[in-house]
Formats: sequence, C-alpha cells, structure tokens
Amino acid sequence: MEHRILIYILFFLLSFSLGYIFSLLMIELSFKLKILDIPNEKRKIHSLPTPLLGGVGIYLSFLISVILFFVFNYFFDFGIVINYLQIIGVLIAGLIIIIGGIMDDKYNLSAIKQTLFVLLACFVIIFLGTQIKFITRPGGGIFDLTIGEFKLFGMNFYVLGIIITFLWLLITTNATKLLDGLDGLCSGITSIGFVMLFVVSLFWDKSNSFTPNIILIFLGAVMGFLILNFSPAKIFLGNGGSNLLGIMIGFFAVATGAKIATALLVMGLPLLDMILVIIQRLKNHEHPLTHADRKHLHFKLIDYGFSVKKAVLFMYLASFTFGVIALFQDTIGKILMLFVLFIFFSLIFYKLSKHEKANNN
Repeated sequence: MEHRILIYILFFLLSFSLGYIFSLLMIELSFKLKILDIPNEKRKIHSLPTPLLGGVGIYLSFLISVILFFVFNYFFDFGIVINYLQIIGVLIAGLIIIIGGIMDDKYNLSAIKQTLFVLLACFVIIFLGTQIKFITRPGGGIFDLTIGEFKLFGMNFYVLGIIITFLWLLITTNATKLLDGLDGLCSGITSIGFVMLFVVSLFWDKSNSFTPNIILIFLGAVMGFLILNFSPAKIFLGNGGSNLLGIMIGFFAVATGAKIATALLVMGLPLLDMILVIIQRLKNHEHPLTHADRKHLHFKLIDYGFSVKKAVLFMYLASFTFGVIALFQDTIGKILMLFVLFIFFSLIFYKLSKHEKANNN
C-alpha cells in the first residue's frame, strides 16, 4: 500500500511539473505562431491578447508522464493491470482533439470541420476498447447495454453500448467547450471532477486497475496549467484544450466502471447551463454549439456583480459540494441529488435573469 501511495505522489508531481513547464513554453510558442485570443468582442473578459495553446501543454505533459509510467511499470513491476489498448486509444483521441483545436484557433474552422475532429476522437476511444456495457439501475441491478453484439479487431462490441458511449463523450466534450468562458473555470471544475473520479476508482474500480494512476497523472497536468490559467490568466486552454478536458472526463467516467452519475453531479452546473444555452440559441435560430455569447451562468454572475475570481470560486464550490455528496450516495441518492441540483440551478438562473432584465429596463 505504501509503495502505491508513493507511485501516486511521484507521478502526480511529475505531470504537475511538466504541466506548468509546458504551459510556460506554450505561452512563448503561441506568441511566435500568433495563436492568440484577441479581445475584440464584448463578451470577452480579458483586455490583452492571450495565448491559446494551453491544451497542447496539458496533452504533452500527460503523454510524457504516461509513457514514463509505462516504462517504470515494465522495469519495476508495480503490480498494476494496464489496458494498453484503452490508453493508446485515449492518447490518439487526445492528439486528434489537439490537432483540430490548433487548426481551429489558428484558422477559425467551420462548425462542421470542428465537429469532425471530435467525432473521430470519440470513435477512436470506443473502437480501441472503451464502451459502456451497463448502467446501474436504481434500487439494485443493472441495465444491460450488451445488445447488438458484433466482433471487430478480435474484440466484442455492442451497438447499444457504442451509441450510449458515443453520446456521453459528445455531451462531456461540448459541456467543457461551452464552460470555457472565464479564467480558470473549465480547468478548475474539470480538476474537481478528476479528483472525484480518482476517489471512485480507488474504492469501486477493479483491484490493481491502472485508472487511478492515469487519472492522477492527467489531473497533475491540468493543475500545473491551472496555475497560469487562473485569473488573471496568462494562457487559455484554446478549443483543443477545452475539448480535451471534456473527452477525458467522459473517458475516465466510463473507464472507472461507468460512474456517469458521479461525473454528472460534478459537471451538473455546466451541463445544465449547456442545455439551457442550447435551447436559447435554437430559439434564436443560432448554431447550438459554436456560437459565442453571454447567456451562460458564469457571465450572468459577472453581470450580477461578481468579480471573475468570485464567479469562478462559486462554480468551484458548487461542483465540489455536489461531487462530494455523490461519493456517498447510491444510484437513487444520486438521482435525487441531480433533481436537487436542477432546482438549485434553476433558482440561481431565474434570480440572475430577473436581475438582468431589470437592468436592461
């Protein structure tokens, strides 16, 4: 047990240090390549051009740390069971996301082209061994998703499981993309999510599973970046970074045993915000995912009088609170908490919207 804790600490510190160092390097590279977020829109909070390659730094930190983890595990035999195909799948998917993000931040790709990169990344994760095979049923038992079985590359796949997994990864990816509106908001809330999934993987995942180590490595890379991303931010995630955080939290929720309800509670405010904003955009005949505006909860908090830091910390606190509650609830309890979260969010959104209308009048 002691050597396992030491491994956790060492590789977390490694990825954390690399996350910080690579983020500093990406600041310089962003200026050289002119991949910057120019504050030329009213909704933007920052006042100076800000580097957009934060996601590249996170990915490189994660990649190097994982490779070193594999090497040390091979030579020193940590006794950890590693599904190499799953990890290769998520590394390839992450690279696809990052490449798409760099191209979008540099050349402002169309919505269709942006989406193609995300779709390809989701398919890579699924067809290299990650799919939801069951969902825990309230009151006990499971919903079996192993329907429509077929074989590919010598592995068993299930049509229903693939569909559910695909939709889940799309939801988490788009939620974090829409969440990335304030300094440190997206990286901070997803860090909370990774902490909760790390705890889940310790107690509910398979014995000697690789997932706690990989989650902690990715968490370290994100937190190393967060130091430079918190208000006032010196670097932003960019589209590749925000999409990367989303697809990773979706992947880990599945890899730790389909702990989707836990991830839903941690990411509850962003997900509910995403749903409401999409509905508003569709009503206004706007693209539901790529259009940028100030309809999000975090912008409403700013308009209400919160500073950027206070708005971000409020969102942190809400996500952390519901995440901790999720750790101690069974499936029925988590569903009830999702309902409570919905009421909580609706009251806040109503209050802020009422204040906004009063000011406009």
